[in-house]
Amino acid sequence: MNLQRVAATASKEWREIVRDRLFLALTFLVPTSLMLVVGYGLSLDVEDIPLAIVDRDGSNLSREYSHRFMDSRYFDFQGYALDRHELPPLLEDNKVRAAIIIPENFQKELLAGRPVVVQTLIDGTFPFRAQTIKGYVLAMNTAFTSEMLAMYVAKQKGISITDAARRLQPIQFQTRYLYNQSMRSSWALAPRLIMVILMMTPPFYTALGIVREKERGSIYNIYSSTVSRLEFLVGKLIPYVGISAANAVILFLLATELFGAPFKGSLLFFVPATLLYIICTTGLGLVVSVLVRTQVAAMVVTFIVTVIPSILYSGVVVPIESLSPTAQMTAHALPAMYYTNIIVGAFMKGVGLNELWPDVLVLAIYAAVLMTIGYSMFHKRPST
Repeated sequence: MNLQRVAATASKEWREIVRDRLFLALTFLVPTSLMLVVGYGLSLDVEDIPLAIVDRDGSNLSREYSHRFMDSRYFDFQGYALDRHELPPLLEDNKVRAAIIIPENFQKELLAGRPVVVQTLIDGTFPFRAQTIKGYVLAMNTAFTSEMLAMYVAKQKGISITDAARRLQPIQFQTRYLYNQSMRSSWALAPRLIMVILMMTPPFYTALGIVREKERGSIYNIYSSTVSRLEFLVGKLIPYVGISAANAVILFLLATELFGAPFKGSLLFFVPATLLYIICTTGLGLVVSVLVRTQVAAMVVTFIVTVIPSILYSGVVVPIESLSPTAQMTAHALPAMYYTNIIVGAFMKGVGLNELWPDVLVLAIYAAVLMTIGYSMFHKRPST
């Protein structure tokens, strides 16, 4: 391989990119825009849930029970409803996502030591959100019930409420969140967006860059030149790998500085792993470019083979363990999942090569296979 010819090919490709100012602008604007739009627009936090309450008792205890929800940061109290018949229109118009109906004689039954049924209506159009809301309601209801039971036992036994609560809960349950102690979804989502964007953009650039040569007919100059297949492909891919590497730096700074995601790992590990992932996704674009002849076809095919895997089969939204067996097999056959493991390990857990070497090895194998396939399918002779 002649390095001078590689450099000449890379220089020619870079001039082509710079000459097309719109394409050059998009190569940097699209990744940044995606990070900002998705990072600010998508949140997995379930907070400020619109809530309405029907208090048919109007007692001190019913108001105290209501204020457990009204004062919580998880709910956004929209006001009292006079009757349960007012709730369906509010739920249908999305003015509220949950409603609590406190029955009559709420205080009387509780003070008498009898159970009371409180009904909760939850909008189930978003199942994940509905399950989370149910968990919030159950937790608050359990806390209120425990306090009432402690008061009842304290009164019957003649002991303090603190002692009664301790006797009623002999096993203390404490939860500690590891790696993301504040439970901010932006800290978990922003780093994963680096994986998604680097899965989508490098193949687009590469596929469009090579297919553009076919559409313009300039590829025939390569066919008739002394540049070998390997020299042409390496020189062709170097600018796109460089652009993607620059975008990776920008995305890293946005994730850490703008969204505040903590980076606990080592840059000496993360940077080479990211570069390997970029080479892997660039190889995917190379394979697409030799399979199609038009830029429109390149965009459609690239969209299919990059967007779906990066979102559905990478662990960004749904953990891999929660997928069906077939979906898990698909996820393990794609590079997105392995780089997601690297992202999460480097950002949130502070682990490096000792723990993540299997994922790095798979990415290296994937990159080598894709580059080999692209090289073997590209011929310095026009197909008939």
